[in-house]
Amino acid sequence: MSAPRRPTDPSGLERYYVLTGGRSGPGGGPAAGLDVATLIVSRGVPDPGMQHEHEEILRRCREPLSVAELGAHLRLPFNILAVLLADLLDADRVEARHPLPAPDTGRGPGRALLEEVLRGLQRL
Repeated sequence: MSAPRRPTDPSGLERYYVLTGGRSGPGGGPAAGLDVATLIVSRGVPDPGMQHEHEEILRRCREPLSVAELGAHLRLPFNILAVLLADLLDADRVEARHPLPAPDTGRGPGRALLEEVLRGLQRL
């Protein structure tokens, strides 16, 4: 019987382990509230010697970019990206913005707008 084959693809699980330092989630703090719709904005430029993925996040997020879009660009799963974003949030290198107001703020579309949309849908 032969020994199990080891993956030779450097983009596999071993890569994720190295990227996150073995961490599997963002932990507590500001990164705990991240979701795929959260917008990420850089607060500066990359420093020399930064981890490549951190540099890429800072470069790509000069303009607000959602976590989902960022994950697609970097080809990283959400939980791995959340760990990297937690590092940058803790270092105050990026800002996380929630695109929609919290439900308890009372903001949102007014009744008149909703009724107009409903009438328009009924005409279809």
